[in-house]
Formats: sequence, C-alpha cells, structure tokens
Amino acid sequence: MSAQSPVLTRGSPRFAEPALAELAATSVAAAWQQAASAGIEQAARNTQGDFAVGLLDGAGNPMLAVDRFAMQTMCWRLENGQVRFAERADELAGPDPKLDPQAIYDYLFFHAIPSPRTIFKDVQRLPPGHCLSVQAGKPVAKPYWQTQFDEALRPHFDSLRDEFRGHLQAAVAAQLDGGKPGCFLSGGTDSSTIAGMIGLAAGRPAATYSIGFEAEGYDEMEFARLAARHFGTEHHEYYVTPADLVASIPAVAASYDQPFGNSSALPAYYCAMMARDDGVTRILAGDGGDELFGGNLRYAKQRVFDLYAHLPAALRSAVLEPWLGAPGERPTALLRKAASYVDQARRPMPGRMDVYNLLERLGVQTVLTPGFLSQVDRSGPGQQQQAVWDSATAASSVNRHLAFDWRYTLAETDLPKVRGTTALAGIAVGFPMLEQAVVDFSMRLPTGYKLKGQQLRWFFKEALRGFLPDAILTKKKQGFGLPFGVWATRDAALKALATDSLHTLADRGIVQRSFITRLVDEHLPAHPGYYGEMVWILMMLEQWLRAHAPNYELH
Repeated sequence: MSAQSPVLTRGSPRFAEPALAELAATSVAAAWQQAASAGIEQAARNTQGDFAVGLLDGAGNPMLAVDRFAMQTMCWRLENGQVRFAERADELAGPDPKLDPQAIYDYLFFHAIPSPRTIFKDVQRLPPGHCLSVQAGKPVAKPYWQTQFDEALRPHFDSLRDEFRGHLQAAVAAQLDGGKPGCFLSGGTDSSTIAGMIGLAAGRPAATYSIGFEAEGYDEMEFARLAARHFGTEHHEYYVTPADLVASIPAVAASYDQPFGNSSALPAYYCAMMARDDGVTRILAGDGGDELFGGNLRYAKQRVFDLYAHLPAALRSAVLEPWLGAPGERPTALLRKAASYVDQARRPMPGRMDVYNLLERLGVQTVLTPGFLSQVDRSGPGQQQQAVWDSATAASSVNRHLAFDWRYTLAETDLPKVRGTTALAGIAVGFPMLEQAVVDFSMRLPTGYKLKGQQLRWFFKEALRGFLPDAILTKKKQGFGLPFGVWATRDAALKALATDSLHTLADRGIVQRSFITRLVDEHLPAHPGYYGEMVWILMMLEQWLRAHAPNYELH
C-alpha cells in the first residue's frame, strides 16, 4: 500500500530521547522519521506535548499519530488503495463531498462529531491517543495510550501540594513561546491559575484577556478583574454584542472542517482576536482542570445516583421501583422528584447522562424527519460512549467519569473550540493543564482528593489556597457562556439570521419544519436560555452547510 509522500507535522512535540530532541531543534520532521523507525506506536508513546504527525515507513506505508488529547488533529482517507492524510477533514473530502447522515445525527446528539467519524463519508479522524499503521495490507488505528489511574494509598497533602504547584509552573513555562505571555481569563479557577503561574514562569505579569456580556446572569467580569488585580496582570476586556454575533457567526461556522456547535466558540474567538491585536502570538488556556481534578457539578450529582446501588436489592426492586413508578405518574412534586431519582439511578453509566441530552429530551422523532431517521442508527452514540466508558482503567466511578470527559468534553468539544477559534484569529494556543506531568499527577490523586463528599476539586483548591483569591476558589463555575437565546429574542438582526438558517435547514430534509416553527415562534420566546441551545446547534449546522455543502439535501 502506498501513500502521499510529504511528511506532515503539527504542534510542538517534545521527544524524550536527547538525540531526537537535538535533531528536532533543526527538523521536527527528521526527528519524527527517526523516532518512528521502530514503529509509530512506540514513537508516539515516548513523545510529549501537542502533536499530530503523518509520515511513511520504509515500505512507503503511512504512519499517523496524534497526542493524548488530540490537541492537534490528523484525518485520513483510503482512496483507490492509497491512504491520504491531512490535518483537516475537508482537505480530504474532494470537490463534490458526500456527507454522512450518521455524522449529522452525532452532531445533533453531541453538538460536535466525535472521532473517528467525520461529516464526510470515508474520511476518518484519529481519536485522541491513537496511531495508525498498515497491518496485513490494511490501515489500522489503535490506541497507544489509555487512561490508567493508580491512586496513592497513603497521600501526604503537603508534599502533594508542593509537587502540584511545581508541575503547574513548569507546565506553564513549557507552553510559553518567548513572546508576550498572555492567557484567556474568565475569572474561574483554571484561567486564574494560569494567569498567576505565568507571572512566576515568565518573570513578568501575564497579559490577560476577558470577554463580557451585557446580559444578566452571564457576565462574570468582576471575577476576571479580581484575578487581574490579584496577580497584577496587564488586563484587557471586550464586551461581545449581538451585532458581533451577526457579523461573525458565518465565518466562525465555516472555519471548522465540520459542523461544530459549542456556542462559547464565539466569545473565545473575540478573546483571541483581542490578544492577537495586542501582539500575543501564543495564548494559554486553562482547559482541563475540571476534568482532571473533579470540578464539574455532574461528578457530585452522579455520586448521589450511585448511592442507590448500595440499597438492598429487595428494597429497590420490590418496594421503591414499583411504588414510585414513572416520574410523571406521581401526584406531588416531592414524589415526582423521588421517582425521577430512582428512574435515573437505575440506569447504568454512561447512558444515565443521556437523560439530560437535549435531542433526547426534545424528542428525536419530534425534531428529525422520518426520512433522515431511516438513514441513521440512533443507538450509535450510546454504543460509542459505552466503549469509551469501559476502556478506562479506574477503580472509582468518579475517575471513570473523568476519563470519559477527557474524550468527550476535552478532546471532542473544548479543545477543538479553542484550537479552531485561535487559528481563525491567527495565533497559537497552549494547554498547560494537559501537560503530561500534570495529567500523570492527577491520575495518582485519590478519588477523595478530587471529590470530597460533595465538594468539587477539593485538592486543587486547597493546594492553591493562598495563591488564588478566596472569592475565586468559592465562586460558581461559569466561563465564557454566551447569552445567545436571550439575545435572539431581543435583537432583530440576530433573530433574522437564526430564523433564516433554521428554515433553510428544514428545506434540506433533516429537521421537521413543524418543529422549527414551534421552536422559533413558541419555545424560544418562552424559555430562551434552554431552547436557545437547540437554535444555536441547528443554526451552526446550516451555516456550515452553506459554506461547505450548499447543495446538500437528504435523499
């Protein structure tokens, strides 16, 4: 089997072997070729940092790999017996691309298209921590790294705290490019930590960039300002407006190589533009802290559901479940809540979380046309999620949940959001929290150090007490959430863009027109914060189709 000839490298790989590190200073491509002479799997396993690589072995066969979190990406396609590879899926799609209905369904389910599938038929993306080589004449992708938690049996807080702070400072130092040091600053724990660590690692205060919104409940600029004052940063702010969204939505949607529905991409884009205009060439982001150290509310919520399994089986099956029945069958709010708890607790993870899935809650058959549903496997997302859940080596359900989120929250959603918008703005991005030493450290922490009772990311916060302001350690997590639904009901131009996008999408035969009409005319005005998310997801799908497949219709 043959493949294209160029060596393709992306990111900033760091080779463990001194000779390779020295060679990489002159030619990263040459270092990869030498490292992969014994096989791409071993080469990838021994390489740190963010990277994607595609090259040929001695027989001319392709070897591909991406880093553990797919901070960089690599796509491939088998065409006429040859493997072609590229950083972006749309580079391999051809002039008349054929779209995969299952990928569109996955997008509507996940709000992104998880690897290995892409929007294009026959084009695949390497999942995080995977490599590809030719075996028995066929390309085979497989993991070279999998999560393996090895919790410390006798943890000593003081020594772990000092080690952790050292890892963070070193991770930030490794991500700086020698230019003006800058970072996103939402005012949350992670971005504030990065801002403070830049001051220690760079020997001068960070330049920090924050986005605000003139919408009640969405703006947390006061916390960003608090962190900026605390660390003495060179602080910059921008307030995104509905007019900004109207101007930038088509460009941001089109910039991705496949549909992408994370609405915080827009504020991230404006933040990156602000940094670029200020002379920053590489901006640091705080993504990963919640998923490594137990900072998401769903971890505590699922622990409560897990308690149900410890009740006697007879009590569960013979008393509680028959008596409570379905949540909607009980006459009082308290009983309905109890029935809902039992209904969810009975479901195994990770399928239990699909109770909150927006597409499922709205009703798949209500949202999508029968013709579209006839071409997809509705069980596909659940099967993939189960396989990812089962692949983690973890004794506790909390750690298994963390590993699950490394794939779906980080690799498939948050990192593409930041990577894509910074690339569109014309700057690079680094993720210090995902440095290998920090990740490895997190896998040694006891579960109780991450989620202590119902207290989220206990160790992280206690280890940084005195470094971060107390108000940030205790604040409610928010980030760069976008008040799109609220604005879409108040701003005529934004509402027109959304409405036109959704009705055009209905013409393509994917979404039922009756659902679009109710969504825009009834649901969105009544509950803009909730239904605005579905409007956004559908709008971004249509905007991407206009740019990449304008003639697409369901057949």
